[in-house]
Amino acid sequence: MLNYFKLLRPHQWTKNLFIFIPAFFAGNIFEEAVFIKTAIGFLAFSFVASSIYIVNDFRDIEQDKIHPTKKFRPLASGKISSQSALLVSVLLATIGIILSFYLNFHFGLLLIGYLILNIGYSFGLKNYSIIDILIISSGFLIRTVSGGIISEVKISMWLIIMIFLLALFLALSKRRDDILMYNNSGVKMRKVILEYNMAFINSSITMISGVIIVAYIMYTTSEEVINRWHSEYIYITSLFVVAGILKYLQITFVEQASGSPSKILLKNKFIIATLLLWVISFYFLIYV
Repeated sequence: MLNYFKLLRPHQWTKNLFIFIPAFFAGNIFEEAVFIKTAIGFLAFSFVASSIYIVNDFRDIEQDKIHPTKKFRPLASGKISSQSALLVSVLLATIGIILSFYLNFHFGLLLIGYLILNIGYSFGLKNYSIIDILIISSGFLIRTVSGGIISEVKISMWLIIMIFLLALFLALSKRRDDILMYNNSGVKMRKVILEYNMAFINSSITMISGVIIVAYIMYTTSEEVINRWHSEYIYITSLFVVAGILKYLQITFVEQASGSPSKILLKNKFIIATLLLWVISFYFLIYV
């Protein structure tokens, strides 16, 4: 059972917490009906995401076998057969889609779109530079928009821009780790890796991180936000955003360890602390 649990990559479910963002910022996350619906949406998205991870592992078995860490995955190591894994994938996708349509018809359609897009990614789109990271980034947008649909909250232009930029930043950091591995070992883990180089990735990460910080500061100082929350102190939360971005840049450029954003989020104490302080500060600004 442990191998089947690992097959689902539950640590990646942290990405699906983006579904809660619209309700949190709308100030109604603690309403029982909204929270329950959003939690069910989180599970639906997680099941579909896990089904996609399984398909991706199936497609990448040979590459994963020569990867220093991915070779221990259930499929690459042979601990679970391909037939069993694909059966689990279909089952998870079916349950997730049924749950999504139970919650909201439009959420169901959006989740099917996410599934199709990522199946396309697994079956070849990931081999095209720029398109690969744009698809990854769009996944976070779909999660956020899904949360807005479930909680019946209108998504602001600012939120869409910042979520996309942040996702693009994380995707570029992950590609940098792939390039670093290729340069050190000569092992090409992805076909698309030859269409990137360190200079391009480094300059892109630096540019995007700067844009994220500027966009966030503009967001927190905009009249719309100040009037919505009746506070001129939203900009103070920029401190945690800048600290978090700088720490992630340090992990990427100094520690050379930006391979898995989900694991960094779960294990790096500094990142966890800045994220919690950011959430707590907004909690007091919105709910207290």
